[in-house]
Amino acid sequence: MPRKLRQLISDLVRAGFVDRGGKGSHRNFEHPKAGRVTLSGRPGDDAKPYQEKEVRQRIAESQK
Repeated sequence: MPRKLRQLISDLVRAGFVDRGGKGSHRNFEHPKAGRVTLSGRPGDDAKPYQEKEVRQRIAESQK
Protein backbone atom coordinates (compact mmCIF):
# COMPACT_ATOMS: atom_id res chain seq x y z
CA MET A 1 0.00 0.00 0.00
CA PRO A 2 1.54 3.34 -1.01
CA ARG A 3 2.18 6.01 1.58
CA LYS A 4 0.22 9.27 1.59
CA LEU A 5 1.77 12.58 0.60
CA ARG A 6 1.14 13.91 4.11
CA GLN A 7 3.52 11.23 5.42
CA LEU A 8 6.24 12.30 2.97
CA ILE A 9 5.72 15.92 3.98
CA SER A 10 6.08 15.08 7.67
CA ASP A 11 9.27 13.09 6.93
CA LEU A 12 10.73 16.12 5.14
CA VAL A 13 9.81 18.51 7.96
CA ARG A 14 11.34 16.17 10.56
CA ALA A 15 14.55 16.06 8.48
CA GLY A 16 14.81 19.86 8.58
CA PHE A 17 13.29 20.84 5.23
CA VAL A 18 11.38 24.13 5.08
CA ASP A 19 8.14 24.53 3.11
CA ARG A 20 8.69 27.35 0.61
CA GLY A 21 5.14 27.25 -0.72
CA GLY A 22 4.10 26.50 -4.25
CA LYS A 23 1.49 27.07 -6.88
CA GLY A 24 -1.70 25.06 -6.99
CA SER A 25 -1.16 21.53 -5.69
CA HIS A 26 2.65 21.82 -5.73
CA ARG A 27 4.78 22.27 -2.62
CA ASN A 28 8.48 23.14 -2.60
CA PHE A 29 10.63 22.01 0.31
CA GLU A 30 14.17 23.28 0.68
CA HIS A 31 17.18 22.24 2.75
CA PRO A 32 20.60 23.95 2.81
CA LYS A 33 22.50 20.68 2.20
CA ALA A 34 20.06 18.67 0.07
CA GLY A 35 18.53 21.32 -2.19
CA ARG A 36 14.89 21.42 -3.23
CA VAL A 37 12.15 18.80 -3.45
CA THR A 38 8.85 19.48 -5.20
CA LEU A 39 5.80 17.38 -4.34
CA SER A 40 2.61 17.58 -6.33
CA GLY A 41 -0.82 16.45 -5.20
CA ARG A 42 -3.11 16.84 -2.24
CA PRO A 43 -1.96 15.66 1.20
CA GLY A 44 -4.45 12.77 1.16
CA ASP A 45 -3.33 11.44 -2.24
CA ASP A 46 -1.21 8.33 -2.58
CA ALA A 47 2.45 9.10 -3.18
CA LYS A 48 3.87 7.93 -6.47
CA PRO A 49 6.95 5.65 -6.36
CA TYR A 50 9.20 8.34 -7.87
CA GLN A 51 8.10 10.79 -5.16
CA GLU A 52 8.92 8.35 -2.37
CA LYS A 53 12.31 7.61 -3.94
CA GLU A 54 13.19 11.30 -4.31
CA VAL A 55 12.19 12.07 -0.71
CA ARG A 56 14.33 9.17 0.58
CA GLN A 57 17.32 10.34 -1.48
CA ARG A 58 17.04 13.97 -0.39
CA ILE A 59 16.68 13.05 3.28
CA ALA A 60 19.80 10.87 3.01
CA GLU A 61 21.68 13.78 1.38
CA SER A 62 20.61 16.14 4.14
CA GLN A 63 22.09 13.85 6.81
CA LYS A 64 25.60 13.76 5.29
